[in-house]
Amino acid sequence: MDRELERRGHHFVRYADDVTVYVRSRKAGVRVMDVLRGLFGRLKLSLNEAKSAVRSAFGCVVLGFTFWMAPGGVVKRRVASASLGRFKQRVRDLTRRSGGRSLLAVVDRLRIYLLGWKGYDRLAQTPTVWRKLDGWIRHRVRAIQLKQWKRGPTIHRALLALGARPDVARRVAANSRRWWRNSAMALNDVLSVAWMDKLGLPRLA
Repeated sequence: MDRELERRGHHFVRYADDVTVYVRSRKAGVRVMDVLRGLFGRLKLSLNEAKSAVRSAFGCVVLGFTFWMAPGGVVKRRVASASLGRFKQRVRDLTRRSGGRSLLAVVDRLRIYLLGWKGYDRLAQTPTVWRKLDGWIRHRVRAIQLKQWKRGPTIHRALLALGARPDVARRVAANSRRWWRNSAMALNDVLSVAWMDKLGLPRLA
């Protein structure tokens, strides 16, 4: 099949039995689909009609990626919505604020997953998405740290030791159980990106 598509000059991507062929028109797509049916027939294979179709490249998911149109008409890659949703759910599972794990244990498990995901999805050309995900992940890690400090006096002492302004330390400690809300805004300068780096948390961007 690969050799036949190459002989015909088609651009295509194949991984195992998942193949996507790129042509310039719907008419050409229908013609290629007929060619593939014939090829599969000779190989004693059948096309999965439920998953196969002629459609715009912008509507296709290829190995977890889709295409988007950047300014200037440049076509770029991004992670498909479903894949991104699965990623966020896995991060939520790894960063639950229950379970009795230390912060370092949480970060260790998170590091393994993030590095693997980043290694595969580095082909995506969406730096803004990566920066937003980085911020969201750091927010979750800060919330875990605040919960593990638990009591207001402990939070107050820990933040002062990390260089927080006294007014910030007092304000966060006074609302010691509002972990998610306290994990943003002024606390970003204390439990900072550099602090996350020391913990060993990888950056996506």
